[in-house]
Amino acid sequence: MIDQVLTEGTFTLDGEDFEVVNNVWLVGDDREVLVIDAAHDARPILEAVGDRRVVALVATHGHNDHINAAQALVDQCNVPVWLHPDDLELWHQVYPDRQPDRWLADGLRFEVGGTTLEVLHTPGHSPGGCCLHDAAGRVVFSGDTLFRGGPGATGRSFSDFPTIVASIRDRLLTLPADTRVLPGHGEPTTIGAEAPDLPAWELRGH
Repeated sequence: MIDQVLTEGTFTLDGEDFEVVNNVWLVGDDREVLVIDAAHDARPILEAVGDRRVVALVATHGHNDHINAAQALVDQCNVPVWLHPDDLELWHQVYPDRQPDRWLADGLRFEVGGTTLEVLHTPGHSPGGCCLHDAAGRVVFSGDTLFRGGPGATGRSFSDFPTIVASIRDRLLTLPADTRVLPGHGEPTTIGAEAPDLPAWELRGH
């Protein structure tokens, strides 16, 4: 079972602010759920969770718009926050006096409601950017690594375009073509829909 929650707020980096709409994804069943990216406002996320037990809160990366509701969810649900350690500096821009509870690592697996989610470390948008892959369900939660239409944004602090292209090529485009891509912003896509554009992305990176 996958639930989508839309939240709105401000993404801030390098002294600039951008108004954004985020996808928050909930994965689980009618008893328990894992929350991917606690963005902006905990209230609609908690409403979608309902009376289910939250087993984990996973941040696909440390940008403020993907973690700024994390503490409120922790307070309400007593749930650990997982983040890749390479994004700790970004995390501390939002939570200077608090560490994440646990560290994501490539290959780590979460079991929730009969679903297995495997962590894929996909740096480029940020050093610690990660995706979560449900191989059985043919779904990948891509954070800000891959969107409909191409790679996530680079060109700001902590990001690198050739790195994100390599991550997509080596970690995502190797997945079955019919794998659904559920991103951190915008509309879903599939691996097969995005794969033909890889040569153009690689040329941009040189």
